[in-house]
Amino acid sequence: PYVIVCNHQASLDILGMVEVIPERCVPIAKKELLYLGTVGWACWLSGIIFIDRRRRADAIDVISQTARTMLRDNVR
Repeated sequence: PYVIVCNHQASLDILGMVEVIPERCVPIAKKELLYLGTVGWACWLSGIIFIDRRRRADAIDVISQTARTMLRDNVR
């Protein structure tokens, strides 16, 4: 398993990144994207994992659970 870190400039960039990253990868995005209307729906439907950056402990928990799942299922 591996993690790809991307520094996108706008909220719409993540939709383009979904097309470029390998099929078995799942992006992690800030929870604020979920509330951007059509962009939020598209992100949610594409399986993006959302983290709440304001709640540090919750964000760490989501990322830790994702890492455990990646290692357990040998998913990239």
